Amino acid sequence: MKPTYDIPALPPTELVESKAILKAAAKAHRYLAELKGRAASIPNQGILLDTLSLQEAKASSEIENIVTTQDELFQIEATREVFGSAEAKEVARYNAALKQGFQRLLETGGFITNNALIEIYQILKETTAEFRTLPGTVLKNDHDDIVYVPPQESAEILRHMRKLEVFINDSEECDLDPLVKMAIVHHQFESIHPFSDGNGRIGRILNVLYLTQQDLLEIPILYLSRYITQNKAGYYQLLQSTRDTGEWEPWVLYMLDAIYQTSKQTLFLVDQIKALMGAYKTHMRTEHQKIYSQDLLNNLFKHPYTRIEYVVDELGVGRQTAGRYLDQLAESGLIEKVSKGVNNYYINIPLVELLTNGYDD
Repeated sequence: MKPTYDIPALPPTELVESKAILKAAAKAHRYLAELKGRAASIPNQGILLDTLSLQEAKASSEIENIVTTQDELFQIEATREVFGSAEAKEVARYNAALKQGFQRLLETGGFITNNALIEIYQILKETTAEFRTLPGTVLKNDHDDIVYVPPQESAEILRHMRKLEVFINDSEECDLDPLVKMAIVHHQFESIHPFSDGNGRIGRILNVLYLTQQDLLEIPILYLSRYITQNKAGYYQLLQSTRDTGEWEPWVLYMLDAIYQTSKQTLFLVDQIKALMGAYKTHMRTEHQKIYSQDLLNNLFKHPYTRIEYVVDELGVGRQTAGRYLDQLAESGLIEKVSKGVNNYYINIPLVELLTNGYDD
């Protein structure tokens, strides 16, 4: 069996903020700051949170070979009912866990706690379990070879997680660049491997919660999972080589490049969403002047698959009025009405296509 990795103190003494790291961090910060500012130009940032979090849920789950279609995912989100494949349900739970993590961050005044991570895990896996308590967990590669043995004893896992919790929330004792610190936090969490399952997905939620905690984003809309999916082999190779060699620079540079590339892609997507909202606004004010409102426009972009119930809740109108609004918009081609069983939902086709294909590669 491969020897257990000696979980390092935080921050790791081997890490040096080299010239290459500082240069990469500066570039990542520049694009991340631009994304934060550009996102604020969307009339309701909840639109970005709701739509982009679904894309993160899908991409992060794909890293773990949990694959679903956009259509199935949006249907689950729209109907709020339990149907579809097991994969789609798991992706939907990831989305719910991510949003709950953000809510806990707001409620605790900016603290990311172990209790919050446990809650995220419980939502993701539909369980009441907490940190691992039984030995025997090992990580294997595709050839079923053991590549890493995380801490085994419950007391050791808890000790490391308490130290990680302090490191995450203590900004005064560590003068590392926050993006470099995020890379360390992610590696440390994955190495502790505190849960029996779902550690990769929870670690990726932790990334964006940390960026939000550090005020590098107002809302958690930078999701690194798409980058990791496209560079999956490098992600796992660098996780392990850092443990094997104690060389942190390649891992940190990988994560900084992930932030830079993802910020650039998300900037493009935010611009495209804003432009599409502008086109819809013009059309609605011209062709549907009597029913147009900013709240109705927001609804069509917050929910790519919207329903009468959502319009009732968000606009404060009756069901008959809400149905009339959506049917008129469907008749003019802005949305598409679809029936599935007893459910009717209305699809913003251009938005769905944009979310599916709209990254600037």
